[in-house]
Amino acid sequence: MSIAIDKVNTDIGLREVAELADRIWHECFVGIISTGQINYMVEKFQSYEAMKKQTEEQGYYYLAVREDGELCGYIGVRPEEGDRFFLSKLYLRNDKRGMGIGSAMLGRVFDEARACGKKSVYLTVNKHNDRAVAVYKKTGFELTDETVTDIGNGYVMDDYIFEYKL
Repeated sequence: MSIAIDKVNTDIGLREVAELADRIWHECFVGIISTGQINYMVEKFQSYEAMKKQTEEQGYYYLAVREDGELCGYIGVRPEEGDRFFLSKLYLRNDKRGMGIGSAMLGRVFDEARACGKKSVYLTVNKHNDRAVAVYKKTGFELTDETVTDIGNGYVMDDYIFEYKL
């Protein structure tokens, strides 16, 4: 098994990641949020258009994760002012979980944050996404806060905020 995690530098690569995002979100969030909210959030935050805007206007960048050449996951991050690094998105296909790929993805996030001179990585995670919450806790992230964010269309994100000190 060969894992490659590379920065997405082309529109084609970003479109490929957005297509994978749609697939993964429909695997990952069934039973956690409604199908309507999944569709809305994919369009608002995970679509090619949303990702393009994030990279061009909001300081985000994406990393594509490949196992033996096949795209199986992605990471979206944003260095912030001060000492913090925002891990916005870290998603891996269901069939690739439990193989060490997620750990490699988190390791890459920590490396990216250090390369930017940051002292911590933080993220938001749905309070009912028990699998992700368990992974972050096991990795050493600490719960620092919780938030409910109105995202429009009658939907909210009900999240924990976790932070990892580098």
